[in-house]
Amino acid sequence: MGSGIGRDSGHDAPMQSSLLPDGAHAAALLAASCALPGTPGHRDELRGRLTPASVPVAVSASLDDLAAAATASGLASVWERFFGINGTAGWHDLSARLARVQRRVREDGATYNVYAEGGDSARSWPLELLPLLITPQEWAGIEAGVQQRARLLESVLADIYGAQDLLHDGFLPASLVLAHPQYLRPMHGVRPAGGHWLQMVAFDLARRPDGQWRVVGHRSQAPSGLGYLLENRLVIGQQFPEAFRELKVQRVASAFRALMDGLLRVSPAGARSRVALLTPGPRNETYFEHVFLARYLGVTLVEGSDLTVRHQKVYLKTLHGLERVHVLLRRVDDEWLDPLELRGDSQLGVPGLVQAVRAGEVVVANAPGAGVLESPGLSAFWPGVARRLLGEELLLPAHTSWWCGEASVWAVNRRKLREFVIVPTFSPSAGTTHFAPVMASALDSAALRSWEARIDTDPAAYTLLAPVRPSELPVWREGRLEPRPVVVRVFAMSDGEGGWRVLPGGLTRVGNGGTDAYLSMQAGSASTDTWVLTEGPVDATTLLPRPLEPSELVGWHRVITSRAAENLFWLGRYTERAENSVRLARLTLEALPAGSAGVLQVMHSLLVRHGMVPAAVPMPAQPSGQAARVFERTLIHSMGDPHAGASVAFNLRVLRGCAEALRERLSTEHWGLIKHLSELFPRLLSSIGSRQGHEPLSDVLTALQQAALHLAAITGAQTDRMTRDDGWRLLSVARQIERLDMLAHALATGFEVGLTETDDGFALLLGLFDSTITYRAQFQARREVPPLLHLLVLDTDNPRSLAWVARTLRERLRKLARHDPAWAEQTVQTLPRPEDWSLDTLSTRDAHGRHPALLQALRSCSSAALDLSNDISRHLFSHAHTGPADRTLWQ
Repeated sequence: MGSGIGRDSGHDAPMQSSLLPDGAHAAALLAASCALPGTPGHRDELRGRLTPASVPVAVSASLDDLAAAATASGLASVWERFFGINGTAGWHDLSARLARVQRRVREDGATYNVYAEGGDSARSWPLELLPLLITPQEWAGIEAGVQQRARLLESVLADIYGAQDLLHDGFLPASLVLAHPQYLRPMHGVRPAGGHWLQMVAFDLARRPDGQWRVVGHRSQAPSGLGYLLENRLVIGQQFPEAFRELKVQRVASAFRALMDGLLRVSPAGARSRVALLTPGPRNETYFEHVFLARYLGVTLVEGSDLTVRHQKVYLKTLHGLERVHVLLRRVDDEWLDPLELRGDSQLGVPGLVQAVRAGEVVVANAPGAGVLESPGLSAFWPGVARRLLGEELLLPAHTSWWCGEASVWAVNRRKLREFVIVPTFSPSAGTTHFAPVMASALDSAALRSWEARIDTDPAAYTLLAPVRPSELPVWREGRLEPRPVVVRVFAMSDGEGGWRVLPGGLTRVGNGGTDAYLSMQAGSASTDTWVLTEGPVDATTLLPRPLEPSELVGWHRVITSRAAENLFWLGRYTERAENSVRLARLTLEALPAGSAGVLQVMHSLLVRHGMVPAAVPMPAQPSGQAARVFERTLIHSMGDPHAGASVAFNLRVLRGCAEALRERLSTEHWGLIKHLSELFPRLLSSIGSRQGHEPLSDVLTALQQAALHLAAITGAQTDRMTRDDGWRLLSVARQIERLDMLAHALATGFEVGLTETDDGFALLLGLFDSTITYRAQFQARREVPPLLHLLVLDTDNPRSLAWVARTLRERLRKLARHDPAWAEQTVQTLPRPEDWSLDTLSTRDAHGRHPALLQALRSCSSAALDLSNDISRHLFSHAHTGPADRTLWQ
């Protein structure tokens, strides 16, 4: 069976039953019988042939009948082998495998964000089960054609931003190139570092009805899809391990290794370069893949605000100062890269970046201005340009297109408009016409005339494409193989020396039922893995870089950008705030039925201070009655409102926002817990509130208990699953700041009201410090102030005591700011030292029965915590006065 492809790799081969064992033969027959017919006029990947206009459909019950059906509609040999390797057991397990794929995608947190719909529309990445299979012979043709086109695009960019011979000699229309919003005039005359404009380019390919692959588009400015390609491979490869091994699926790591090596070759710092991936941020639709790709490549994920340009060099703003960046692998479109020279309203780019590129001090992959090549209007000109620049005919033809900016072209095609798809020539901008592709054949007469008039007004803004009939790949749906149109995106990586490596695979997009080749993830298309088979050995290359020398590890540390540092800081603050708000809500609801006046007064004060109820809603004087029910319902309603400042749901939503901005630093489990809780808690309260009548208090308390359990797990992930680097220390410091402020203020409020005089008041103070069990274990049922203060204020073994919190703050702040010991020591000196306080002094009452020394000490704790928060923000998150520290550190 291992040599089946070597003897017969043609896609059109019928089933070779004799090559398969009985079980494998049966599986192939099952697949053939359960495959629905393809769309007439489209290539059927499963059967390896064109679907005829009329296909008989028959479903049989016996294997003899299945064999007869297979004779009429045999599988392509590569698919015969795929299903044969998996056997009948694998066939019957397909539904379970699809469920595992969907579960794995959810567990990985793989999403494709569609925020244009309003709200936080983070969709799970839609991944189909069955891969696209490409034989070695087919791949050889694709690879050669893609390499040639990559060389062509590199040469075109060098010309149009240089001598512009193609424009002067008429091989490219000047009005098509120079009018494009992504033709960046500031880049004219620039020679990028290393002399290369493109480090990576992607081509969208569709198989025509005749079985040949054609280019339907390409991406040259910031090609997306590599991260999703990796996710697809990891998930789908695990579902069919035997087939993956026996079909000899080529691995993809070598292409990524070539990309990284190529970037380092053209970098001004060579092998010791710092590489960063520039992302628009968490609101970008493909943010998951930015995180995934940065992790896989081992580079720093940055946003524009993380970078600054000083003396024509790009620097990364880190927790410990500025560090040089030599290579930017960008996911930000051309016009947004530099608000100084390009789009002035951009908040995604880096002021001065174009000048740094001009000076050759940074490699931007791909170079600014590469987006001009993506215009579909250029497609018809590529064959002539290839003959001029390369002296070659294109090996991989493109689909038919016509740019209406040429008067003769529009005159000829105007009367045939119904035969085309109308697409915009230029990318969206303030000065260009943009619209979704329009299938002219679907227009009525009036609409068609309207489009003719629109094109007449500005023909250069419109391009006509012949409708594409892509091949169809089987997808598994409820016991059937349904045909769906597919387009595969293939990536080429520059080696930095003029050569190109084509990644042996691709991002295959799968339509959702139609036959449109303009498959879009935004429009609901799915994806699947792409298996390129090989006849030779499978490439064993890994992405591991060269071994580090011991001397290179001296002084090594993980880079923490200022943005990541600030998000870690607020991740800690809001984790603690979420815990506090859950605890306050639970204690209040438990106290309402029978709490004393002092307890109700303290809880009302704390809820108002923490923004959990409006100050205008009074605390009831009695625990029962209409006022108590109104207060209870107000608190419950505000808890579940994610837009009510400082509610439980609001704290969870902000916590999720901080975590989302730190996806590259958090484990999958850590992120999953935060995401799940932020969705679960409002849903639980909503379901309780939707029931007829009053919300059952027990159900609300159960929801709060679930939130507390999740938060405990999140705290465990932060404590036990995060590297104890400066980022973690900052998170920990932030939690202690929040804890010190909250606990000191709560204890002071309780003593001011005299909670220690009542049983429920004493219990409330222990509950607020989450120290009830510890107190009872040490002091049994004593209701005395000295042991209470010892445990809650002075005990350095209790992680909820003020002494433990303050000491932890001092220790971690010193380590965090060790690069600036003078500031660290000065700051630490301003923090209180509760472990040095005298218990006798704290316990002493004045003539009015108050504890003046205690209250003063507690207020100083709260004030010091807030002052420290402001001081950290000023000192660690701003680099207004920081000079460049041209250090080159390994990632």
